[in-house]
Amino acid sequence: MRLITRLYRRPTEVSTIDVEFDRIVYPVRLRRHRQARRYTLRIQAASREVVLTMPPRGNLGDARAFAQKNGAWIAARLRRLPQAAPFTAGATLPLRGVPHRIDHRPLARGTVWTEAGEDAGHMLCVAGDREHLTRRVGDYLKRAAKHDLQAACRRYAADLGVAVKRVSVRDQTSRWGSCSSTGVLSFSWRLILAPPFVLDYLAAHEVAHLVEMNHSRRFWRLLLRVCPATHRAKVWLNVHGADLHRYGEPQ
Repeated sequence: MRLITRLYRRPTEVSTIDVEFDRIVYPVRLRRHRQARRYTLRIQAASREVVLTMPPRGNLGDARAFAQKNGAWIAARLRRLPQAAPFTAGATLPLRGVPHRIDHRPLARGTVWTEAGEDAGHMLCVAGDREHLTRRVGDYLKRAAKHDLQAACRRYAADLGVAVKRVSVRDQTSRWGSCSSTGVLSFSWRLILAPPFVLDYLAAHEVAHLVEMNHSRRFWRLLLRVCPATHRAKVWLNVHGADLHRYGEPQ
């Protein structure tokens, strides 16, 4: 099988094609998969990337035709995605579920901190040059996410009598959290944008996997016992989870 797969590789084949629909050009990334039996299209919501999967024997001409035939579908799906919200001065982002307006303070000392605004709103204040604003906001949110997740994981680990080796945060796009058999837990930093009960649920979920490394009935009974807000958090993620990926720059 490995030899056959090598025969189907096209070292010089283009990796991206353009699809035009309604005078707008959409880049489409090509991806061959040895188990694919037909051409398929999907949209990666987090990165807003269009991916066309091809069978091993698929050819570029058929891929172009298939993508162009589905140009209307591509355009419609991308329009339905939440609009990107980069970290810029004056923009609003949720911090622990509460809207905060980014307030650039170029002459202030420090890095990033929160303040209550005069209009009873909340501000995320950022010191330093404007060119560093996006990075500083991102770093602040990742630190806050790790702080909250570590605290929640320690609490649930104590409840369940297990040990967490390490908690890390990344910009995961396919899942909100993961657990290794060695006790390493990994989470999306974007959970800091959600209400605290959502972050709390994900921490409980991954810590519970240190007891039950599956999604059996025993696992869900255990999780509901230590985290009664499980159903509420799952509903929130189903409704609002995709929206969290629109903030900042995708990694």
